[in-house]
Amino acid sequence: MKRLFLISAVLVLSLVLATSALADAHEARVRVVHASPDAPAVDVWVNGSVAFSNAPFKGITDYAKLEPGTYNVQVTPTGATEPVVIDADLALETQTDYTVVAVGKLENIEPLVLVDNNSAPAAGKAHVRFVHASPDAPAVDIAVANGGPVLFANVAFKGVGDYLPVDAGTYDLEARVAGTETVALSIPGVALENGTVYTIFAMGLLEGEPALTAVPSVDASYPVATTLPETGGEVTSLWLVALLGAGLALVAGALVLSRKNETAA
Repeated sequence: MKRLFLISAVLVLSLVLATSALADAHEARVRVVHASPDAPAVDVWVNGSVAFSNAPFKGITDYAKLEPGTYNVQVTPTGATEPVVIDADLALETQTDYTVVAVGKLENIEPLVLVDNNSAPAAGKAHVRFVHASPDAPAVDIAVANGGPVLFANVAFKGVGDYLPVDAGTYDLEARVAGTETVALSIPGVALENGTVYTIFAMGLLEGEPALTAVPSVDASYPVATTLPETGGEVTSLWLVALLGAGLALVAGALVLSRKNETAA
């Protein structure tokens, strides 16, 4: 009996681990960013059903999990089925995160599809990338303020400055007109925390309203001393920790019971 109980406990723990691995191995994740400065709040439809509703300008959704495959994505004003301002097919691959950014003014709005790298930074580091989503701003250099080094050089509209590892800390940054010292946008007090992945989006208009601004996003966060990410507002990692804890407790209980039985014998 005690052997059967112990074997059952081990099987439960193994099943938890296997189920978690299979879930991660067969899913893609997608989020949507509304960066069109003159577009209203929108609904995002996936294969004919609303997946994200009432996304405002500067809104960044949580990641949604989807099976790999090709999906039709449409964007309409909130609460309406027309006009369809974006109609595109999106191919999703296994174990890949995507950000779909609605860019450009309403008359020229289009999807900018990014593949996200939400892997864990090294100890003491953060990862940050930059996305230029302002339709009337020139190409820019993103640099540390007050004459500091350039982090991302010559990023034009719809351009992306790829992930850069930096020491965790708080930085005063600025967007300079590319190749010059002319500051187009000051970005003070950017806190980049240990074990965290960020994207900074430049949104809005250089001339007009809404004004040009920097919109930071926490894409993934890896707590110190663990490799389980807390990403996109999801609770998957927390559930995994809870399940693993329950499995380990079950195994420990089985071992204690086994030893008591052996002593009694």
